[in-house]
Amino acid sequence: MAEVIMTCGRICSGKSTYAEELRKRLGAVVLSVDEITLALFGQDAGDMHDTYVERTENYLFEKSVQIAAGGTDVILDWGFWTKEERRYAREFYSSRGIKCSLHYIDVPDDEWHRRIKKRNGMVAAGECSAYYIDEGIAEKSVELFEPPDDEEIDVRVSDRRKEKS
Repeated sequence: MAEVIMTCGRICSGKSTYAEELRKRLGAVVLSVDEITLALFGQDAGDMHDTYVERTENYLFEKSVQIAAGGTDVILDWGFWTKEERRYAREFYSSRGIKCSLHYIDVPDDEWHRRIKKRNGMVAAGECSAYYIDEGIAEKSVELFEPPDDEEIDVRVSDRRKEKS
């Protein structure tokens, strides 16, 4: 059976770019919460955003099992921000006999801020389909994100180079 790869990292850390690179290399399928929620609701999900994200994640967990059972690797392109989310995912896949791994995209703060500025410029210019990250969202993400412990990380990605933990 195929593997499920969970991408973990702060908002705008490069998870989607990394997921796309892996997709090309592995012939995998990328399942992205942002891609679906943006396609359905655009930037206008408002107070329902967190609800829509949770529903989308639940749907993609089930869909990923179907895809992996068919023999294709799956890359989950969402943040896995909390230790609880990562524990749940590992138990979910383990209970179904599916191998999963966590790829942690780790970027220094100065690079993170540069990426947010670049992405916001592209969103404002209509050059990409992504969420605009205002200061409030950036601060909220810092408060909510729990960096994984070394024991949780299967692959650490730093400065766009893949390094085994």
